[in-house]
Amino acid sequence: MKRSAIALCIALMPAFALAASGSGWKVVQRVPLGGSGFWDYLHIDQGAQRLYVSHSDRVIVLDVRDNQRVGEIDGLSGVHGAVVADDLHRGFISNGHANTVTVFDPATLKVEQTVAVGGKDPDGIVYDPFSKRVFTFNGDSNDASVIDAASGKLLGRIALPGQPEFPVSDGHGHVFANITDKGELAVIDPVGMKVTATWPLKDCRHPSGLAIDVAHHRLFSVCQNNAMAVINSENGKPIASVPIGDGPDAARYDAQRGLVFSSNGRSGTLTVVREETPDHYQVIANVPTQKSARTMALDDATGRVYLSAAELGPRPAPTSGEPHPRPTIKPGSFGILVVAHAPSKQ
Repeated sequence: MKRSAIALCIALMPAFALAASGSGWKVVQRVPLGGSGFWDYLHIDQGAQRLYVSHSDRVIVLDVRDNQRVGEIDGLSGVHGAVVADDLHRGFISNGHANTVTVFDPATLKVEQTVAVGGKDPDGIVYDPFSKRVFTFNGDSNDASVIDAASGKLLGRIALPGQPEFPVSDGHGHVFANITDKGELAVIDPVGMKVTATWPLKDCRHPSGLAIDVAHHRLFSVCQNNAMAVINSENGKPIASVPIGDGPDAARYDAQRGLVFSSNGRSGTLTVVREETPDHYQVIANVPTQKSARTMALDDATGRVYLSAAELGPRPAPTSGEPHPRPTIKPGSFGILVVAHAPSKQ
């Protein structure tokens, strides 16, 4: 995921000051994974109860029932994310440096196929069960590549109105993606392979993470001005703006418990929002996590949230080729944080 070159600072609204203590939300486990390099998306295959963790040149796979390592898929290049098509028993990984998608068998973690996407820097990736197609959102070419999930054949590319970020599917014929440089959201017809609408996101700067409440037709975009923009997924109408932490990069919606999450890497918090009604939202906790914990996955079965994080070191001096370099990472410090609602016993 791309980060804005300019730090955006605003005064946080009072709701953000809600303390996590007493809310019952806390980090209940830290799973060390080691290694070096940066990371991006996390994905849980709910059927198999496996967590896919992107980490530089590999995807590490954990069993979320005990958080033990199952295996990994290595030899990759600039991994952004992995998704699993449960109905087809196939997995897909976006390789930003190689401009490819790696197709693998989720049962064995063996690589089956490599697909050139045609676009540059395939970043966000989503499987749409309605069309049975995989979409990569290519950050450097402002388009989306469409792959037939069963055959792995590249079907074409869709021009987008700007630089894409996180995508979601509603499973009913619509794929949505944040357009980060425009503060907009694009609506895509996955069968016709075309953009059907572009909606502005009110008071939302550089949207990144995106989540969806399918039943109530709500989309949640997390924005770099410490806000979560809530809109109607049927018409793009603004519904609400919710205060969140600094540096959000992922959002998740828990349909079973009526909660929305924003993982905030710069403030080192996880904002937990309750959906009181489809039109009203309340921040119930800002859980201390760790600075750098900006991406996450949600286990629908348990309600637990998994976040990638590492200890960050100093930022290298800017160069002409890298004017905004990332900070360094302490070797061996990468791992997973598990956040859960665990109220204290009285």
